[in-house]
Amino acid sequence: MSSKNFFDRVARDWDEMREGYYSDDVRLSALAAAAVEPGKVAADIGAGTGFISQGLIEEGLQVIAIDQSEVILAEMKTKFAGYPAIDYRVGNAEDLPIPAETVDYAFANMCLHHVESPPDAIREMARILRPGGKLVITDANEHEFEFLREEHHDRWLGFKRTDIRTWFEAAALRDVRVDDAGTCCEVQSICCDDFARIVIFLALGQKPTA
Repeated sequence: MSSKNFFDRVARDWDEMREGYYSDDVRLSALAAAAVEPGKVAADIGAGTGFISQGLIEEGLQVIAIDQSEVILAEMKTKFAGYPAIDYRVGNAEDLPIPAETVDYAFANMCLHHVESPPDAIREMARILRPGGKLVITDANEHEFEFLREEHHDRWLGFKRTDIRTWFEAAALRDVRVDDAGTCCEVQSICCDDFARIVIFLALGQKPTA
């Protein structure tokens, strides 16, 4: 099963599942790191049911929500019915349906470990940023919990922070920092006694203005 098929299958239950994996502190940390401003435009990549988008619209931003699963985007549309500040688009992180240099912020929360090529995805996220725009990625540190490949269809078992920094810099982003997000992801296996507790990192980079 692909990650798309996985999220198609769990779309209706995803909000409840996510609450058991990590807290709203991830969203608070991401938005604070970007110092988001009302009236700006943000892309929520791998939006799911709108975990990051919720904070963005509450802060007064226009949001482009992108996910490869039409099913989970449909759940998000129902959840945020009546919010014209969200533009829903089907797409994947390595080929974003957004023109170059058109958003002020790009966020990808717990998305990168599902993509085939993380460096390509980061370059694509940097492409859509306006000069001076910021990219914020929150995801899992490198770990050894193999059951997440089978049960959650993760392509990558988290990431080395040195690799994340290298990929941000290769995408021509500046002032790169990769720190703790201040919280962890916790997942209990449904097939065995394995329990994953993984630190979440927060990576931030800015597109040069010239």
